[in-house]
Amino acid sequence: MFAAYAARIDKEEPLSGLELGDRPEPKVPPGWMTVAVKAASLNHHDLWSLRGVGLGEESLPMILGCDAAGIDDDGNEVVLHSVIGQTGHGVGPREPRSILTERYQGTFAERVAVPQWNVLPKPKELSFEEAACLPTAWLTAYRMLFTNAGVRPGDSVLVQGAGGGVATAAIALGAAAGLRVFATSRDETKRKRALELGAEAALEAGARLPHKVDAVLETVGAATWSHSVKSLRPGGALVISGATSGPNPPAAELNRIFFLELKVIGSTMGTKEELAGLLNFCAAKGVRPVIDSALPLDRAREGFAKMAEGDLFGKVVLTV
Repeated sequence: MFAAYAARIDKEEPLSGLELGDRPEPKVPPGWMTVAVKAASLNHHDLWSLRGVGLGEESLPMILGCDAAGIDDDGNEVVLHSVIGQTGHGVGPREPRSILTERYQGTFAERVAVPQWNVLPKPKELSFEEAACLPTAWLTAYRMLFTNAGVRPGDSVLVQGAGGGVATAAIALGAAAGLRVFATSRDETKRKRALELGAEAALEAGARLPHKVDAVLETVGAATWSHSVKSLRPGGALVISGATSGPNPPAAELNRIFFLELKVIGSTMGTKEELAGLLNFCAAKGVRPVIDSALPLDRAREGFAKMAEGDLFGKVVLTV
């Protein structure tokens, strides 16, 4: 079957390790099933895998991709939850949880095998391309907002780095849920898009907000960390799920964190139950993932390059 896979690890030139071509059909252990992939979306996780983060040489070649929507063995339209082994389904009792492609072949292929437990019904209101955007970036944003930040309708949230997959999802979900959403970006076009998604205001990176916010969603890391901490009201929450600009900010702002009793909360992916909630929320409220571009699988290299350069707003989707 045709697939996009990591053939080599290269920390400096990650795309040099990306290959397109034939790979063996997926192995289907007991308790697993095969899904015919109709659409799969790119995540920074895929780019980091090509750099060797979470993926060792001994696991190569590895089909990339952790998000997908498709058709199961019984002809049902489904969405995949990409965290394997979170509750022990389909894996050994001592196997830690992992994301697809850390241990198992991924979704950038015509077919993928996953535990039966990891398959959810796709709402009919969502297209395959839209549904394929949800299990990583959108699920991450959903958990950041509604589980870890603990915000309620009427609360205010700052989303750093409008344009990235998680940030874009957070703006759309927050606005639909009745939050006052503020967004930042260095790019004027991306600020305009954030307003179209429902942000109350979109400002340049580092700009002073109209008022302190109840929560900040941080995926940028070092470049925006100080601004994030300084934008919170006393007792506010800073939820972090990524650090695309680096993990080590120039100043940790510890004095401000303890004096104002701020909460710093790490957030990774989400549960199957949260993904079900996200699917239902999008179907019921008319929220749809922002898709920057949809490309056939044989143009995967073009999609990877687009993501690596940061030249996008929303998700890149590969169709099969």
